Amino acid sequence: MTVRRFLGISLLAVVAGCNQTDKPADLGVTSDPSGVQAAAQQQTQVAVIQGSCPQVFLRDGTSVLQRYGKGAKDDPQNLAYQVTLADTTRQCVLNESQLVMTVMVQGRVVIGPAGAPGTTVNVPIRVAVLDGTNSLYSQLVQFPITIPADGSAGQFIFTQGNVAVPGGSGSFTKVYVGFEEGSAKKKK
Repeated sequence: MTVRRFLGISLLAVVAGCNQTDKPADLGVTSDPSGVQAAAQQQTQVAVIQGSCPQVFLRDGTSVLQRYGKGAKDDPQNLAYQVTLADTTRQCVLNESQLVMTVMVQGRVVIGPAGAPGTTVNVPIRVAVLDGTNSLYSQLVQFPITIPADGSAGQFIFTQGNVAVPGGSGSFTKVYVGFEEGSAKKKK
């Protein structure tokens, strides 16, 4: 019985020793002035819990883009390529006055009968942030996608960083992503 107690106490001492540190940096003590700046920067940018980060939605009717060759439209034999947006995610950081998001969308490109394998095409993707009916952010990006040279389907990730909205945006804030016709202009 005494041996068991001794072994138990020894085991606890070993485990406790594994949790100790004698490095000043691990204790938050540093003589490096840049450490103070890093701590101040961490206080001004606080990661937001994903549940508080506005959700990303694909806008109805804008998640599929079809391009036809030779001026044709809606003719499956003249389809050059089709691009589809699928899964979405986001990451948010909160600073003194803004919520800054990085929006990501996974997509797929498929070549059609009139398409050219190995070419790069630009597709218009709009990222918009709405709080109810109030527009907080809107930007159109011409995103380059390369059609695989072997004619197979290709996948891509569209990333739009620095999507900034006011920090106190309402609980009805939503991010919308979708294809749009037009030139790459920024609207706010």
